[in-house]
Amino acid sequence: MEYTVKPFNRVSQEEFEEEFLSPYATKSSQSKGRQIKEKACPLRADFQRDRDRIIHCKSFRRLKHKTQVFIAPFGDHYRTRLTHTLEVMQIARTISRALRLNEDLTEAIALGHDLGHTPFGHSGEDALNDTYPEGFQHNEQSLRVVEKLEGDGGLNLTWEVRDGILNHSQEKEKILSSKSRSHPHTIEAEVVKIADPLAYVNHDIDDALRAGIIKERDSPEEISHILGKTHKERIDRLIQDIVKESIGKSHIAMDKDLLEAFNELRDFMYKKVYLSPTLAKEKEKAYQIVINLYNFYTNNSNILPVSLKNRAEEEGLERIVVDYIAGMTDQYALKVYKNNFLPREWG
Repeated sequence: MEYTVKPFNRVSQEEFEEEFLSPYATKSSQSKGRQIKEKACPLRADFQRDRDRIIHCKSFRRLKHKTQVFIAPFGDHYRTRLTHTLEVMQIARTISRALRLNEDLTEAIALGHDLGHTPFGHSGEDALNDTYPEGFQHNEQSLRVVEKLEGDGGLNLTWEVRDGILNHSQEKEKILSSKSRSHPHTIEAEVVKIADPLAYVNHDIDDALRAGIIKERDSPEEISHILGKTHKERIDRLIQDIVKESIGKSHIAMDKDLLEAFNELRDFMYKKVYLSPTLAKEKEKAYQIVINLYNFYTNNSNILPVSLKNRAEEEGLERIVVDYIAGMTDQYALKVYKNNFLPREWG
């Protein structure tokens, strides 16, 4: 027996969204659009196209060699900025599907949220923020990547994806704090904003245990009692709670006790891992490498790639040096540092 199968094209996808997604979901047909108008794709809705553009861009591929927490780790199982991004995406999509939100928009924001992250993780970010007069924040750089640096003058993504990328950063604020300095304008972006710390807190515990920085017994018992003792238990409990507390609402919410425990767990990670003496020496080395590279390139602009030098007159030398360094992988930053600051061996 033969079946007639119609393709699930852009029009049918937009109709599906209107009929089956939550009234609070962001519909593709209602997007505020792109900075430069484009002809619609016959098969893919706009947010799906954005997701695809991010996956295929060079900045996304470089995330596999950028630090998450452990700088240039030798072990194959430590997270990198790329695997962190994929875990954020998976958690965010799970929440979005359960809440009947727009999964394509959620995924695009999640995949693009860290495109502007520096080599050596937050050590590199702190170095550029301290030395570049205009300051540096990775969420703003991620937006700059998709608006200007990737492709031929940017990826021309929709307004909703760009808004989510810019406003994903939690920094050191309390999770779901009403006093947050970043306010996403779609509920899908809110999902990514909470999926980001949910992912990194839990996978960084796993990596810290693997590295021997903390032990299972170090985790506060009262937090383990509420959130669970294992990686699987914590993620499952947090996701289940977010879905339960957010269903039928226009904003993401959590149970008060679980939210408090989640914030306490993140505080524990800052104290015991992110700011630990074990990591401090390597983070300081990475910080100094980025500072030295910034000073080196601002004083030797002639060796910058031609594509960057051509923009120097328009945007200023310091701005393009920041773009160049922020785009480096850990390995490439170490390579150029070695070539320019360490004496070469003879023989």
